[in-house]
Amino acid sequence: MTYDPAEALKLDNQLCFPLYAAARRVTGLYTPHLKELGLTYTQYIVLLVLWERDGLSLGEIGDRLSLDSGTLTPLCKKLETAGLIERRRSERDERSVRITLTDAGRALKERAAEIPLKVGSCLPLAPDEAVTLYALLQKIMNA
Repeated sequence: MTYDPAEALKLDNQLCFPLYAAARRVTGLYTPHLKELGLTYTQYIVLLVLWERDGLSLGEIGDRLSLDSGTLTPLCKKLETAGLIERRRSERDERSVRITLTDAGRALKERAAEIPLKVGSCLPLAPDEAVTLYALLQKIMNA
């Protein structure tokens, strides 16, 4: 098989497009559920990280989510204004900001607990297909 630039540049032959479109679709499935909680998708994934391990630095959250501080800082300010987190400068390193959940932030976890199940039920994947897809996406992310 020879390389054909005209074929290579067709949208249907791009791996990036179905990944992009599927990510938008899946993220969109979260929207109505998150709206009930007063959250955006990005705020939700920050809270997911903190529900796993509270008290992380802004940099650690950014590393976990592949987000930079320019994205995270305003997002965390909004979560703080909403009373869900507190931001504090580290006593050991003034440049580092620690993010901790408030009581309201911890309580929101219970209200959010059904979201993955609700979203998962909207996807046309069998459980084994979802596991395979997840593994393949992790492989791409870890490359």
